[in-house]
Amino acid sequence: MGFGGISLWQLLIILVIVLMVFGTKKLRNMGGDLGTAIKGFKKSVKEEPAGGNVIESASTETSEDSAADATGTPEEATKQQENT
Repeated sequence: MGFGGISLWQLLIILVIVLMVFGTKKLRNMGGDLGTAIKGFKKSVKEEPAGGNVIESASTETSEDSAADATGTPEEATKQQENT
């Protein structure tokens, strides 16, 4: 018995068929692309907590700026928002 009921010979036959269909060069390129994608994903996951707050604060500043442009000052905008 092999993996989940598949014997070693069946796995080798599948490997040979995959090699014949895709070729070694294409499989090597696909493996490299997959490795690069995984590294990029791990890097972005590690950087997420630091970068997540920046987006949130930037959107808050943008909404305050747009409100200030429409009414004059941020204080006036806040008072106007409280009144509505």
